[in-house]
This record gives sequence, structure tokens and C-alpha cells, in this order.
Amino acid sequence: MITKEQVLHALSHVEEPDLKKDLVTLNMIQNIEILPGKIKFDVVLTTPACPLKGHIEHACRNAIGLFISKEIAVDIHMTSKVTGVDAAQLDGIKNIILVSSGKGGVGKSTVASNLALALAESGAKTGLLDADIYGPSLPIMFGLEGTRPESIQISGKQKIAPVEKFGLKLLSIGFFTDPNQPIPWRGPMATSAIKQLFGDAHWGELDYLVVDMPPGTGDIHITVAQSYPISGAVIVTTPQQVALADTMKGMAMFHMEGINIPIIGIVENMAYFTPAELPDNKYYIFGKDGGKRLAEDNNVPFLGEIPLVKAVADAGDNGFPILLDADEPVANAYKEIAGRAAQELSILANKVG
Repeated sequence: MITKEQVLHALSHVEEPDLKKDLVTLNMIQNIEILPGKIKFDVVLTTPACPLKGHIEHACRNAIGLFISKEIAVDIHMTSKVTGVDAAQLDGIKNIILVSSGKGGVGKSTVASNLALALAESGAKTGLLDADIYGPSLPIMFGLEGTRPESIQISGKQKIAPVEKFGLKLLSIGFFTDPNQPIPWRGPMATSAIKQLFGDAHWGELDYLVVDMPPGTGDIHITVAQSYPISGAVIVTTPQQVALADTMKGMAMFHMEGINIPIIGIVENMAYFTPAELPDNKYYIFGKDGGKRLAEDNNVPFLGEIPLVKAVADAGDNGFPILLDADEPVANAYKEIAGRAAQELSILANKVG
């Protein structure tokens, strides 16, 4: 008769590749059932976007076959419970991810939008906050121009209900302003608006809140970094030297005393140009591997590269982000980047824990 202890002993030989501990020690094995001719159990991953899900499941099956029996059926339910990096969570939000860039024009908002969508598609409860006060782009990129969020009452207080679309909860200053008018706000007004977007919104339970930050460094970055429990920052750059120089400054800001936000990783956008009629060709028009070298030189993870493809810009302009088009190869690049970002957050959470 097989026992639960035997199952746990077998699975204690399976290591979580990133956390460098076995699944039993990490309490990732739950709900073990011993049935005639079958063993059932759950593997609780730290994120539904885990890129090593298949590897871990295969290793569990091998362990049961090696330490118990190769003849017994193994029914594994791969599930997840997202952990938060900071214990002081913001109203049920487990992780706040800042998407930042040293300069404008590098595709930061496109990366933020598709990163959030990829996390949501993996099964994570995800929100996207457009904190780019001076150039909000979320309403256009999600086809929500003219949308106004509803006001709801929660525990006797008026709250903003984020707009829901494509499985995301969305909020932008662009929902409250005239898109044809500039927003000439001074620093205190801008930071006050940001605090309202964070504090007056009813996000509910979220695994990840992705925040599209303004480009550069300034009041809003400092306000957000010092006012809320930020899990980490994703840095977006392009390969050319001028962008990399500004990216270095942006990264340095997150390491400043009083901010100290970990860098989840670097994304190199517009890494190469691929014409639609020549999908196998790569033209490195802005230089090659600049983001990858920057990550290596600063000992931070390189999350991946995104090609310069016209379909990405068209998708954003049409209010239907590229990740939603399963036939577009670039959508897979965003999914891989989201998996690596979630992976790095899990590692950070384990270090903190």
C-alpha cells in the first residue's frame, strides 16, 4: 500500500529550478490522494505564468516512477498561488510592477499593455494602470476613447471602478481628460492625480498591477516609489546608444537611497526590423544586443527582445493589442517576457520571505 509519506519522499527529490529548493520544502505539493492504481496531487506554482511549468510536471512524474512505481498512473493538477514581494500589500494587490524607460519613444506603453495582457492570459488576476500623466495612451490602445469609469461605494467611501476589457482591469488619467487638450500640470498636481488613481480605485484582489510610468525620471516616479509597496521594475530600452545612456540613468534612480526598487529585468524593444513579406529576415537598424549587454553589465536579468514589426503599431492604434492575435509570432515574444518577469518576481518574493 502506497502512503502519502512515500509520495512526499519521492517529490522531495524534485527541485524548483529558480528557488533552488525541493517542492516539498516549499510546500508546493498539496492534496495528495492515493487511489487504486493512481496517485493524484496538486503542484502549487508561485505564478500561473511560470515558464517552467512543463519541466516541473515532467520531473514529478519521473520522481514517482523512480521512487514508487513506473506502472502507477499519475494525475497532476498544476495550479498556482501568486506570492507578493512586499508584505505590506496595497488593498489586496500582491505585486505592483512598474514599467519604465529612460526616454520616450521606446515603446514602453506597448510593452506594458502586452505584458499585462500576457499575465492575464496565463490566469493571473491582473490590472493595468496608465500613470503616464502627460501622455496617456491606454484609452487608444484598448479602444476605450470616451470611456468614463463608474463611481461605486465601498465601505461608505466613493471609489473608482476600473474599466474591464480583454480580462484586464484598466485605469488611466486619459479616462478623465479631453484627449485633444494638453495637460499642463505642475508637479504637485500631477502627483496628486497619481495618488488618486492608486488610492481611490477599487482594484479588488490582484496578483499583478502593471503600472505604465511616464518616461524619464521625475516627481511621479519618486512619489510612486516612496508611497506604495513596489515589487519591482521592468525597464524598456531600444538598442541604440542614446537610449541606453538614458536607460542607465533610469535604472540608477531605482537604486537610489529611499527608493531601492529591484530591477525585474530589461526588455529590448525594436531589437530588429522584420518586414511582413520577409518574416525570416532580421535587420538590426538600431544596433544589436544593446539591451542584452546593458543587462549583463549591470547584473540584472534580460527578459527578452521584441522586434520592430508594423503589426504591433497597427494593433495598438486599432485598440486590439498584438498579444490578442494568436497568429502573430511577436505575441509569443511578449508571453515569454511575461513568464520571465513573473519568474523573477517569484525569486524576489522567496528571498524576502
